Amino acid sequence: MRMHTYVNFAGNCAEAFRFYEQHLGASVQMMMTHADAPDQSRVPPDWKNAVLHARLSIAGTTLSGADIPSAEPMRSAYLTLNVDSDDEAERLFAALADSGKVLMPLAETFFASRFGQVRDRFGINWMILRERALPAKA
Repeated sequence: MRMHTYVNFAGNCAEAFRFYEQHLGASVQMMMTHADAPDQSRVPPDWKNAVLHARLSIAGTTLSGADIPSAEPMRSAYLTLNVDSDDEAERLFAALADSGKVLMPLAETFFASRFGQVRDRFGINWMILRERALPAKA
């Protein structure tokens, strides 16, 4: 069994996945539009280029997505990128915050050398985390 995350977009799934590919090191594995569906009688003309199903590989896991006319931005869930350096945390946070909304500025905390939360321009919530090494328990 495997568990993957599936996110819905309001018409910009392809743009989002290409952005993640360019800025987050993701790799788009497949992308199918509504024009690829066998029954075109149910596809409105303005949704032919919208994504029916897409999948990308990112940080060792799979993220899937689609365009859904009624999609709303994420509210209580976050995709979390746990990174290996402060520089990488800052780079990723800046890319995701560009034209997005900073929910919690990237900063040092008691549990992380860098931690921040941002909603990207596509409505997806992200946590960027560079954890501190915790002392071993006795």
